[in-house]
Amino acid sequence: MKVNIGSPSYFFGPYQLAEKLLFWIPKQKDEYGILANSDTVHNFGEFLAYGFQKRKEPKVGEIYDLFDNRRKPTLLYRFMLWIQKVLPQRRIKVRIDSWDSWNMYTSLGYIVRPMLYQLKESKQGAPHVDDEDVPKSIRSTSAAPKENEYDIDENHFKRWDYILDEMIFAFESLYGGKNQYWETQFTTGEYDFKMKKLESGHSEILKGPNHTVEVDLESRKQYSDRIQNGFMLFGKYYTSLWS
Repeated sequence: MKVNIGSPSYFFGPYQLAEKLLFWIPKQKDEYGILANSDTVHNFGEFLAYGFQKRKEPKVGEIYDLFDNRRKPTLLYRFMLWIQKVLPQRRIKVRIDSWDSWNMYTSLGYIVRPMLYQLKESKQGAPHVDDEDVPKSIRSTSAAPKENEYDIDENHFKRWDYILDEMIFAFESLYGGKNQYWETQFTTGEYDFKMKKLESGHSEILKGPNHTVEVDLESRKQYSDRIQNGFMLFGKYYTSLWS
């Protein structure tokens, strides 16, 4: 396998230009603790994008395009949109060798595991997480009442951290991680087997006098179930893996 994915062509528009020109104005944390541009930078970006035009709110009963802010872009904004179209697009080249699909889940696991680590460290937000997928202590029903219906509760980001941790736990246990030989922790004792040839041509395994191996089947199943749950969460929240 050989994967070569170039950096995306980030859009540089009026708001990004305003951020560069007003570089001395620091970013501020919003109500969710995420760094965002100050109102001064945002308003300057609005001016570069639409001039002195004010946002036109639709009238009651009027049908309008959800993505139409009802203002005409400035010449600068239109020029930046044109530049974005003519720039080279993101380069993506993937070569799959025949052995990569022998154990496809393993090949993919080597890529997914470090990406999950990076996502957890670099994430700047969190998607919606269903209460049923997290412990009761961090469910929305365990948080203090919200001031407004559209607000997020105090456990919103904790739930996403939990989901990411469970995904990482699953991939750490199988794909080159520190827990890839996890089953051994539930086995104690020494193996002592002997083989006995049968008349049928088959062989029978007999335990020797020094065989003392014991397996904690209940604990091993709990661990295995947690791994499978991590993979289930990975599939369920696959489209939420963004930063």
